[in-house]
Amino acid sequence: MGPQRTPAPLEGLIKRLESVEKFDGPLKALSWKLSEVFGRGPLKEALSGTQLGHALHPMLTDVVIGSFISATALDLIGGDDSAEAAERLIALGIAAYPPTAATGASDWADGSVGNASLRRVGIAHAVSNSAALGLYAASLAARRRGSRGKGAALGMLGAGALGFAGYLGGHLTYAQGIGVDRTTFDPGPETWTEAADASALTEGVPYPATVADTPVVIVRQGDRLLAIHDRCSHRGCSLAGRGAVEGEEIVCGCHGSRFSMEDGSLLNGPATRPQPAFDTRERNGKVELRARHS
Repeated sequence: MGPQRTPAPLEGLIKRLESVEKFDGPLKALSWKLSEVFGRGPLKEALSGTQLGHALHPMLTDVVIGSFISATALDLIGGDDSAEAAERLIALGIAAYPPTAATGASDWADGSVGNASLRRVGIAHAVSNSAALGLYAASLAARRRGSRGKGAALGMLGAGALGFAGYLGGHLTYAQGIGVDRTTFDPGPETWTEAADASALTEGVPYPATVADTPVVIVRQGDRLLAIHDRCSHRGCSLAGRGAVEGEEIVCGCHGSRFSMEDGSLLNGPATRPQPAFDTRERNGKVELRARHS
């Protein structure tokens, strides 16, 4: 047996968080309620970052984290003249917290309904961030009462809570895929590859197929064959399995993202990325596909 990998410092804690079932009922109800509150439309698209082309939440977290941690850094190395600047930085972090939390809650609601481990880690992430907010708010109050030492100590505790929340946020993104494009790593075949029997396709009905290990959805529109990646770039739902075809568009049944079947372009969020599209042709009764490059 070769050398074993040394576990990451908090890996055991993450696994325990992912396995806690006690609050699953209330958390699942909360995720459904948040989905209802955010709905589908301009508000949801704004919170998701649809117009940016990627998730909005990470951008806003930089403002909160940067402001709070900078204030704590000034406490440590800034000297007496930095007291006012530290207060302003904490105030900025507090002001930036509500929209940051709203974007995070929106992302969590989208991903957590059918994913228990994500739901559990996500709520721990939110609780830790809330603790950091409370500690920095208390720090600001202490400073304004003239107790900078107490304020600095509370800020240090807040920085610790913020660091733990950031660790959990990294796990949610890089280990559980929140906010990433679910189509990135399987672009499809470069050469013409058989996908389906042409006779299996019905007009206007999404047909699922797998081509070179890539899931695709094919739709017949008259004498045309339209094909895009089947896994929704937003949260990975099958467009063929849960989607609805409307003319030359397809709507994801999970969260309502709308894509063009013609070229995979994103028409409505909350998705932030388009779907890869495929060239199509029919030969000898078979539908063949290849990846389309813009």
